[in-house]
Amino acid sequence: MAEQLEVKELDQVVVRFSGDSGDGMQLAGNIFSTVSATVGNGISTFPDYPADIRAPQGSLTGVSGFQVHIGAGKVYTPGDLCDVLVAMNAAALKTQYRYAKPQATIIIDTDSFGPSDLKKAAFQTEDYLGEMGIDPDRVVQCPLTTMVKDCLADSGMDNKAVLKCRNMFALGLVCWLFNRDLDLVANFLREKFAKKPAIAENNIKVVQAGFDYGHNTHASVPATYRIDSKVKVPGRYMDITGNKATAYGLIAAAEKAGLKLFLGSYPITPATDILHELSKHKSCGVMTVQCEDEISGCASSVGAAFAGALAATSTSGPGICLKSEAINLAVIDELPLVIIDVQRGGPSTGLPTKSEQTDLLQALYGRNGESPIPVIAATSPTDCFDAAYEASKIALEHLTPVMLLTDAFIANGSAAWKLPTMETLPDIHPHYVTPEMKDNYTPYFRDEETKVRYWAIPGQEGYTHILGGLEKDGKTGAISTDPENHDLMCRLRAEKVAKIAVPDLEVSGDADDADLLIVGFGSTYGHLVSAMEELRKKGYKVAQAQFKYINPLPKNTAEVLTRYKKVVVAEQNLGQLAAYLRAKVDGFVPAQYNEVKGQPFVVGELVDAFERLIKS
Repeated sequence: MAEQLEVKELDQVVVRFSGDSGDGMQLAGNIFSTVSATVGNGISTFPDYPADIRAPQGSLTGVSGFQVHIGAGKVYTPGDLCDVLVAMNAAALKTQYRYAKPQATIIIDTDSFGPSDLKKAAFQTEDYLGEMGIDPDRVVQCPLTTMVKDCLADSGMDNKAVLKCRNMFALGLVCWLFNRDLDLVANFLREKFAKKPAIAENNIKVVQAGFDYGHNTHASVPATYRIDSKVKVPGRYMDITGNKATAYGLIAAAEKAGLKLFLGSYPITPATDILHELSKHKSCGVMTVQCEDEISGCASSVGAAFAGALAATSTSGPGICLKSEAINLAVIDELPLVIIDVQRGGPSTGLPTKSEQTDLLQALYGRNGESPIPVIAATSPTDCFDAAYEASKIALEHLTPVMLLTDAFIANGSAAWKLPTMETLPDIHPHYVTPEMKDNYTPYFRDEETKVRYWAIPGQEGYTHILGGLEKDGKTGAISTDPENHDLMCRLRAEKVAKIAVPDLEVSGDADDADLLIVGFGSTYGHLVSAMEELRKKGYKVAQAQFKYINPLPKNTAEVLTRYKKVVVAEQNLGQLAAYLRAKVDGFVPAQYNEVKGQPFVVGELVDAFERLIKS
């Protein structure tokens, strides 16, 4: 029996799984994060994969990665650099080592470091560790492929199927290193492969083999580790991605409003998972249509909104361009429609699998005519649920299209989420017609205070009406080209959006006396808060404010932004939020921190930049 290693307690750890696109790194990372969330750890994940459908095996461009940050408390980001790097082949080591800390433990499959593998990865010699300056004492050199083949020799699986299980051996080894319960892994695999139990059991066998290899050999590490949750709030938890949380938020809103949910969509990376997830929930009254293009996807949702459903359409930046005409139809018809834009790198096809915040101005202004709509930006994978729910509530109560901005980082990333109960969610009251309006209804008759028109569902006797893309008379609903009426209708549509009540902008950190206020929007929240905390540890007075509601802006926006001596707006574009805020707040001239790299911010780089700004 192997001697028991010391078990050390850690507050947090970052693990990065990397290999060929077909090596199952996303699945291995997802299982590890799910198991960690199940035991109450805080988690944040970052899937980083190429746009290729299947790059050549062993090539540098075909490497897929999955990074997970696990903490005893709340975790805000996937981490800048990893403590453990799993590299399934030479190309993975070559491209992913830059994401590892100098002292990181590296696990490699030595069977995938042969002469041809090294050549594909552009190594010049067979001493690949020396060539990269890696200390061999930090490397767990494991003949992983050979051991998987031995483990499954009697399984009846062909060689191709056996090789697909290599990721499970690596997962088992990592589970051993961090003292994870393999029963939780087995439960996950049996659920995932419920229709193929033999595959589930073979994968479970390989996970156990990886765990046993670490236990019996100690894998050249001085200790194993445990990360225990510091604060455990009772409830049911799950590891949830932003796209799945968005789908659940829409379902919950439809249920709360007593409506059917309709999604008209067209597949596009990285938004397609919303369509996939919603298509599984017909039992909840969800209707999904995969249309022939982006235009019809949005137009079908406009029709569903007219018919009385909670209507949504999901896409990414290029799809928003195509949907703009149909979105404008919903604007002039004043119909409730939730438009989900999972932002990715642009312009054009750009970086399909990478993340940016470059659609903000398109969301605010990217339609012809005066066409204001509310814009909300989710701040994390779990916040996607709340943001989708709130977008639905605003759409139904104010009879307007609403744009929900997420992005590839939070849509594909995941975090531990405590499932809410329906009783705790805010009520949703669609702005329906009243019985008193029967036989006297016109479609643009409005609530005097909110300027919201009243929603009549087709088929209701006494509420016959026509909507369309041509301007209508505000009193009669008839087509009108009268200049005064058009001016009035444009102003009313804008006033309606401006009157929507949104929460005040919250300031964290040294809110009363900060020398620097860090401002962002949407998914950069975790990185900016982490940078703020690092600066405060250094003795600086720093505060942070994150915009979730962008149109209309919170009522205290100007007061907050003009309160501090120095303000920096940090965003993953070339300054769209900063330009918008300058236009909205008189005299506001912030510093800017902008990146358009397709990758999340690096907290260390933010800290250095903000520290220089404070000292300047």
